[in-house]
Amino acid sequence: MDIDKILVTITGAGLIAFIWWFFFGKKEVEVVAGESIDVVVDGGYKPASIRIKKGKTTTLKIKRRDPNSCLEEIILPDFKIKKFLPLNREIEISLTPQKTGEYGFHCGMNMYHGKIIVG
Repeated sequence: MDIDKILVTITGAGLIAFIWWFFFGKKEVEVVAGESIDVVVDGGYKPASIRIKKGKTTTLKIKRRDPNSCLEEIILPDFKIKKFLPLNREIEISLTPQKTGEYGFHCGMNMYHGKIIVG
């Protein structure tokens, strides 16, 4: 195999890997919450990663914009919270975590996920 063919093959494979990463790579945005944090439910949870402080009460202000029935509920199993999310209306969930760690939340069908990081 000629050096030209090897370079073209390596370059092509590199470009394919870059395109795959750019379009399909996980883009996780973490937000540090103060006393409250706005969460938009539209094709998932935005932001999907929320950092809050241990022992401090934080209010999640959640507004569902997506009519998908899967997103009608939000479940925070570690906090024993399950709430119905009416379309285009904001609901509030107050949390005062007592332990550090990572706590997941999800929709009613367990298809969309997010996490709360307590530090």
